[in-house]
Formats: sequence, structure tokens, C-alpha cells
Amino acid sequence: MVRTTLPDLDAKNSETGCCPKFDPAGWDGETFHFDNWPFVRATTANFLHIPLNIGSVFKKTFERMQAADAVPENTYLILTNDLSAWRGEHLFLVTKEVPGAEMVSLSGTFLAKVFEGPYREAKNWCGEMAKYVEQQGKKLKTSYFFYTTCPRCAKHYGKNYVVGMAHVE
Repeated sequence: MVRTTLPDLDAKNSETGCCPKFDPAGWDGETFHFDNWPFVRATTANFLHIPLNIGSVFKKTFERMQAADAVPENTYLILTNDLSAWRGEHLFLVTKEVPGAEMVSLSGTFLAKVFEGPYREAKNWCGEMAKYVEQQGKKLKTSYFFYTTCPRCAKHYGKNYVVGMAHVE
């Protein structure tokens, strides 16, 4: 079954005052269809794939989204793609146009797979996503990752869930 909506992620379900507790149910092994979903695009400066200015980029982006009243109510999604070892791309799901922000829209089929572990495993997850896509009989266009919690919150919750989102043909 292909889903046209994301699972609920209640921002109020936060024990930290920061990231909500993530439940992988409804994500792992699911197929999602996006039909011109709007996203704000932001980039980070990376050093060997490690974002250097992610905190300030995310803060500025969220402030713009809040000022435009464009933050989704019952879910959130930030798709991250390493464009190179030196630049990262982050796509923030929004409900409408955000003035002053670079807007993009995504359409197509996305396969989701949930991973759990330290961020340093991301390079392995890329390979696992490619294998997963192949096992599903699909062709990979782009791999994104949804880092569901910041490092501080992942430590608090004792789990670091990351959702691989493969845009497929």
C-alpha cells in the first residue's frame, strides 16, 4: 500500500523541550507518494560530510517557517542529502510558501527504511538503502535521510532513529 500522508509526529511529545520522541511504526518498510509537496531548501557547509553550521541553518529556517505560519501541525520531515563532502542539502516540509526562503517541491515515490544507531553509521546506511531499493525491484534516483532527533535528544531517549527515504523511479 502506498501512503499519501506521513505518520503523526506530535511535537508536544517531547521530554526534552526540543525533539519529540520518535516512533518508527508507520515508517519502516512503507512506501510514500509525494505530489508536489512543498519544502524549504537550505544548505550547510560540511567538512568531510559533517555539517559545520547545522544549528544556525536549522534555527534560521524554522524561524522563517514559523513567521510564515507554514509549520505542519501533526508531523515534520526534514530530508537531508549530502551533495558532496563539503555541502549538505536539507529540505524542510512546509504547508505553504515561505517568503525569503528557497522553495522546492517533490513528487514521486519514496521507499522508507528505519535505521537505529550512531550518526557515524550513515555511510553504511547509504549502501543498505541502495540494496533495499534493489530488493524492492526499484531504481534509486536519490537517497535522503530524515534524522528524527538531534544528538542531545537521541542520547536522552536512548535511541537514534534515522529514516532512509529513497526517491525511486
